[in-house]
Amino acid sequence: MPKDYTSSLKDIQSRLGKLGAVIKPHMAAYSELHKAAVADGALSPKVKELMALASSICMRCEGCILFHLNAAIKAGASKEEVAESIGVAVQMGGGPAVIYGSIAAEALEQML
Repeated sequence: MPKDYTSSLKDIQSRLGKLGAVIKPHMAAYSELHKAAVADGALSPKVKELMALASSICMRCEGCILFHLNAAIKAGASKEEVAESIGVAVQMGGGPAVIYGSIAAEALEQML
């Protein structure tokens, strides 16, 4: 039975909220860093989230994959753009990125 990645994302978001209560200054600073990193500039927020998705696949961080996949979709990324981002991650990350890329592909189907 496939994993429910939509529920996994909600669990991650809940845990991040709880962590924010434990280390509030740290998470507030991290939140500001994230906002600055994905703000519109020479690159659009969509492109930046696709970059973060590819990086997450290479870093083998399932929670990061779900978070940035969701953000990329919300920023207007198409299925094809996500697929190409997964392809870049596989090229850069090798065999492990193939495994984590498959997680991103399955989660994409569930989130669209």
